[in-house]
Amino acid sequence: MAALLRRLPGSRSSSSRCLVAIIRGKHDRSPGLMPRDRGPPQAAHGRPVAACGHTSSRRLHADAAAAVEVDLKRLDGEDRGIVEVLMCQLKARNALGHVFVSQMRELVSSLSSDMSARVVIFRSLVPGVFCAGADLKERAAMDHTESDLFVHGLRSLMTQIALLPMPTIAAMDGVALGGGLELALACDLRTAACSAQMGLIETTRGLLPGAGGSQRLPRMIGVTLAKELIFTGKRVGGQTALDMGLVNRAVEQNQSGDAAYREALGLAREILPQAPIAVRLAKEAISRGLEVDIGSAMAIERMCYARVIPTRDRQEGMAAFIEKRAPRYTGE
Repeated sequence: MAALLRRLPGSRSSSSRCLVAIIRGKHDRSPGLMPRDRGPPQAAHGRPVAACGHTSSRRLHADAAAAVEVDLKRLDGEDRGIVEVLMCQLKARNALGHVFVSQMRELVSSLSSDMSARVVIFRSLVPGVFCAGADLKERAAMDHTESDLFVHGLRSLMTQIALLPMPTIAAMDGVALGGGLELALACDLRTAACSAQMGLIETTRGLLPGAGGSQRLPRMIGVTLAKELIFTGKRVGGQTALDMGLVNRAVEQNQSGDAAYREALGLAREILPQAPIAVRLAKEAISRGLEVDIGSAMAIERMCYARVIPTRDRQEGMAAFIEKRAPRYTGE
């Protein structure tokens, strides 16, 4: 853990504050009081961030007494426009408990109308874990009605993530099981370390995927293979996930334990220079078109295309092509 802290920026960065919460969770059973930022994000005064530019952050959680389980980091400099969702609940391994889900919901809601966010990366600061899935200790204390309502809220959160207007990337550097994989499935793209383990294991617990996994997985890898994985509760590694189309990229894990994150950051940097309105409308056309027949899908594409025609970015793209220079997109 000390080595991990040395790789991170000064104490004012979101990732450092999350790690402070992680360390407190290991050595103190009572959650520490975490300072909350107010107002707009403040730059971290040029302090370097491992594998990325400067950062700025904002605390989005209303309950000052709750430990930080999910946080937000905005990259700066050449990476401005890339936003990271940081999951940092060490004790429960980013399990989907009440506090975690509440903080995630509030944060995702704030991003839904954020035009400055061009790409969002979901990543974990807990070594060896992306998200361990349901918090079974909390779930065991619920009655039937409470459990149904909680899972309904969880399903709603995953839909909220899927409906974010900008591209989203899940960086799986460790275990992603049950609801943890469902969170990754709600993202547009996924990167994984070859050593990562993922699976919809609910049937091994007497359940079935209830946060969208039973619907998103077959749409992603095909019905037959999805049924096999869900019926057996099988776990697969990063390379197998790549072979079956579950992830976009699989990489060997590095000594820092963040190879999938670094791959996700590289992917985000490939998206960042493109016209942001065009990228958002392309996502809308694809996502909406997949849910309807081909004729209706073509109509959706036409509507999205019509909305991009009057933008200044389209005019800039044409001018840059004619003048043989790199375009300078502004998102207008």
